[in-house]
Amino acid sequence: MSSLPLLLTGFGVGVVFSAPVGPVNILCVQRAFRSGFFSGLAAGWGAVAADGIFSAVAAFGITAVSGFVEGHSTWLQTIGGLLLIAFGIRTARAHPHFDAGEDETATLLRTAMATFGMTITNPATVLGFLALFGSLGEWAPKPGDWLAAGMFVAGVVAGGSSWWLVVSASIAALRDHMTDRTLARINLVAGALLILFGVAVLARLPFGGELL
Repeated sequence: MSSLPLLLTGFGVGVVFSAPVGPVNILCVQRAFRSGFFSGLAAGWGAVAADGIFSAVAAFGITAVSGFVEGHSTWLQTIGGLLLIAFGIRTARAHPHFDAGEDETATLLRTAMATFGMTITNPATVLGFLALFGSLGEWAPKPGDWLAAGMFVAGVVAGGSSWWLVVSASIAALRDHMTDRTLARINLVAGALLILFGVAVLARLPFGGELL
């Protein structure tokens, strides 16, 4: 298969894995409202970085990594659930101001690292990539075709980045109509949803054998 179809296939996969409403989407929306376009985009890029790693695992057939994820899924889900709860509590307790005067570089870096950690500790994401990749059939890169695999991964990153670009721009455009009180309410709702996601992750865990 030529490079363009693989790039477009990866682009579609990137959008599919970025679009569903989940913790990263909520954090991206909250940060875009809170600090504007670039903060929301940083949240999305953190998740895109993790998705790029997962797509590389699938496209390049790094079975050792996927095997590690499957074998330690309970630990990874526990860490991910606790991170979600911690981020949720911090978000809900925040007192936002549009003119907070924060160090924007540090803020963007922390935001990207937060969503990267939330995504990379979710075994369902890498297993989902592996499952979807296996269902692509002739649309997937052939084993040993490193160029094709690279184009697929580039497409995934481009698709995810495009999604977060649109979301961040759309949400940031509404900031002119927001007040500090509105932001506080958004933070409270976003924090509560993040906590609920974290509790749901922990509730699904089969505590026992793997953690002993």
